[in-house]
Amino acid sequence: MSTFASFKSLARAMFLGFRRDKGALFFTIVFPLMFLVIFGGVFGNQTTSKAKVIEVGPVAVLDQAKARDGGELGKIMSIKTTTDRADALKKVKEGDADAAVEQRGDSVVVHYSAADQVKSGTVRGYMDSIVQTANIAVTGRPPTYRLVPEQVEDDSTKAIQFFTPSLLGWALASAGVFGASQTLVTWRTKGILRRLRLSPAPISAVFGARVVVSIGIALAQMALFLTIAQLPVFGLKLEDSWWMSIPLVISGVLAFLSLGMVIGAWAKTQEAAQAVTQLIVLPMAFLGGSFFPLDAAPGWMKVLSYVFPLRYLNEGMLNVMMRGLGPASALPQIGILLGVAVVGALVATRLFRWDAA
Repeated sequence: MSTFASFKSLARAMFLGFRRDKGALFFTIVFPLMFLVIFGGVFGNQTTSKAKVIEVGPVAVLDQAKARDGGELGKIMSIKTTTDRADALKKVKEGDADAAVEQRGDSVVVHYSAADQVKSGTVRGYMDSIVQTANIAVTGRPPTYRLVPEQVEDDSTKAIQFFTPSLLGWALASAGVFGASQTLVTWRTKGILRRLRLSPAPISAVFGARVVVSIGIALAQMALFLTIAQLPVFGLKLEDSWWMSIPLVISGVLAFLSLGMVIGAWAKTQEAAQAVTQLIVLPMAFLGGSFFPLDAAPGWMKVLSYVFPLRYLNEGMLNVMMRGLGPASALPQIGILLGVAVVGALVATRLFRWDAA
């Protein structure tokens, strides 16, 4: 039997096994979709941290507020000044700032992002209060200033634009790590690896089939996520560079499979593999930005999040799907994910055992 024929037979057997496994189908496909539907129907409350505001040029009402009550203002807002309007708007769009404020005559313009509706609403509330205070100070005349909120994205942007890629990333990470670790331990403990070693099929065909099946399932999962999220009831709208999420997903799957292979190569029992997998996947889901924005997290959590590959998958998909930053913006994340995949594969190779003993 040729290598390709062995690969084809193994891939088909693995896919059929996945399709027949009701538990795997539920936790890989249905369970993550339940979260998408729940988050899509109800946008939960979020906690807020100090608002990051960029003052573009001189803004009289903001300067007056800082001079009048700078101490109290500094407790709720971190204000930086710049004259580069384009750079300020870019930082707001990329999530590095919560708002950019500029003054056009008597109008105070607040540029905000819909990425975090709670934070943007908070900033607009702060600025509205500042503007009203300035109006009251100008006595005996009609209101001098008025607040003009302007969203940096298209007006149709909704919250689902931002948690769809995050929940998809979590689903892919869970399926990749759990699937690879459990498969490898099960095959070893049941003697399947030993029989595969003695079979005519080369080992490269065995693992190649596993990778191809996992990537195929991930791409189908992505298509299902995006199809449901684009239903009128949710209203997801993709940016022009959304297609770059395909190589991102493939790179992410390779990274998560390599982590699962490391766990599966090290663990001697299914119980041990499940425990270690949970210890990695659950923190990664939270620190990867799948369930809450990392800009509201403490400093040490932000630093720790860079250890987990899910952060890079979520960030990359968010940039190309929703922020419209262009295909090149995903290249650093793809490089990091592929690097994790290579390192994980090398470690798994060193730990790999054919037999349970």
